[in-house]
Amino acid sequence: MKLLMIINEDRFVLSHRKDIALAAQRAGWDVTVVCKDTGRRSDLEKMGLKVMELPINPTKKNLIQELRTWWFLYTLYKKNKDAVVHHVGLKNILWGGLAAKMARVQGVVNAVSGLGVMFSKGDSGLMVKGVLAVMRFSNHRERVKVIFQNHEDHDLFLQHGVMDESQAEFIKGSGVDLNIFKYVPEQESDTLKVVFSARMVKEKGVLVLIEAAEKLRKDYEGKVEFWLCGRMAVNVDAVPQKELEARCDGRYIKWLDFQKDMKSVLEQSHIMAFPSYYREGVPKSLIDACAIGRPIVTTKSVGCKDVVDDGVNGFLVPIKDSDALAEKLQILIEDKDLRVKMGKAAREKAEREFPIEEVIKKHLEIYHKIT
Repeated sequence: MKLLMIINEDRFVLSHRKDIALAAQRAGWDVTVVCKDTGRRSDLEKMGLKVMELPINPTKKNLIQELRTWWFLYTLYKKNKDAVVHHVGLKNILWGGLAAKMARVQGVVNAVSGLGVMFSKGDSGLMVKGVLAVMRFSNHRERVKVIFQNHEDHDLFLQHGVMDESQAEFIKGSGVDLNIFKYVPEQESDTLKVVFSARMVKEKGVLVLIEAAEKLRKDYEGKVEFWLCGRMAVNVDAVPQKELEARCDGRYIKWLDFQKDMKSVLEQSHIMAFPSYYREGVPKSLIDACAIGRPIVTTKSVGCKDVVDDGVNGFLVPIKDSDALAEKLQILIEDKDLRVKMGKAAREKAEREFPIEEVIKKHLEIYHKIT
């Protein structure tokens, strides 16, 4: 049984999907991960996974590059008609789904891990309509399953006829290994750490967080540090590097770039802040923060609100509202007992809703349904 996993980048495989790939391999699947090599391919190969280069630009829109991606997948699928192909992310679902239908691949799994900037803007223009039309065409065939992480994305696909209800599956996020991401009580420290983890994209809320931090600077400079963890993005919605560097002073607000070991960062943290208004799936950074046992302040936006029970393991605030964000952060900064209480509730939520074993089990069941 062949399984081709089509994922944008090796980094995302390592952070979100490697456990599924390895479990499928142990279950007898001949697994190949098809992804762009950003320098971490060897890490996957050392785990025993076969890796193939995916010609894709995950963020930019260039017709020639898009057609190159489609043609590569179509050619690959023509040679592997007996495979199950698992597309992760909107661009791979778009071109991979079309290629799979035209090549008549045996089975298709489309994992909607958030609809991103295009849909977060509420754009109903030609591009959005075109994307929906292509996916509608691709999905209307036998042996296609569509995995959703939140109900808003599910409802949007149904509303536009992109799939039938019988094709829908629901898995709440990418899960977390609770034996690795163990509960760690907050550490005693001279400075309290508020952590943000995402690509430096405006819709992820990084500038909103910086604004909130500035509102709190007078009271907390020297007592609190804001750690911004994530690499620069290259799309039009990225925060310009010069602007980011100008707004981070390296003491009170720190841009730490991409952090390979986010577990260690979370263990040093006291609060997770994630004011995203991007169309998320269910953010892995928030799931990991839950597992470590950190209170979370995030937005009432799609995907984010699925990780926080307001007032229980954190707070939900309106999108683009730095005043509300600053207010909730101040409550947690001032109240250690509340941080500890919410952190324990966060761990309990992770144990109930996000164990990686359940995510793996559901994926393997879906693969078998379409063979």
